[in-house]
Amino acid sequence: MDSRNSPNATRFDDFAISYDHALAMGLSATGEDRDFFARGRIEVLRKHLGRMQFQPHHAMEFGCGTGSNLPLLLEMTGAKSVLGLDVSEKSIEMARGSLNSSAMTFAHPDRYRPEARIDLAFCNGVFHHIDPAMRLSVVKYVLECLRPGGLFALWENNPWNPGTRLVMSRIPFDKDAITLTPSEGRRMLTAGGFRIVSSDYAFLFPRALRWLRPLETPLCRLPIGGQYQLLAIKPE
Repeated sequence: MDSRNSPNATRFDDFAISYDHALAMGLSATGEDRDFFARGRIEVLRKHLGRMQFQPHHAMEFGCGTGSNLPLLLEMTGAKSVLGLDVSEKSIEMARGSLNSSAMTFAHPDRYRPEARIDLAFCNGVFHHIDPAMRLSVVKYVLECLRPGGLFALWENNPWNPGTRLVMSRIPFDKDAITLTPSEGRRMLTAGGFRIVSSDYAFLFPRALRWLRPLETPLCRLPIGGQYQLLAIKPE
């Protein structure tokens, strides 16, 4: 996987320091902060892992940025170690500096050789920044990282949700992103060798309508949430 000269690598090097501020500007339209969404995503995943009686020991985040999700992956999934991969050298440098834990390691994907040993791969909001012509090769790379029977939790922004489009329009690095629909995501994962386990939608209601959030679980199959999770398994 050769991505060192990717335009997005340079772009996110430039945004590494201001990333949190830019993201907060966009998310302010929802009334919630980054942590609310980060915990919400992994909570959806955690519930699926519990129902499947799947206990990951080695986890990975593809597109970890500055590493804010890695402590949550350890805390909420029970994983013993987590690997953060990112094409932005500056983001990896910041992650290493801010997260001092022997359970966390970081690498550029060009320098990490897949060994089919990861139990759980997690990815949020990355594929809409990847050239559509390159997406399948990235899916296959993740497949090679996972052990047979390993899971890939792919989170993406739902372009069918008007609130999502509003938030993305307010974030500088998302304005020209090429979104992918849930059906496109399912086809991509299947073409890359995965079998789809489930499709879920989350974040239906902004903070102003938080009294409706108990309805999110029964409505999670409807394609109306701000984000969706595609949970896929590597065949054994």
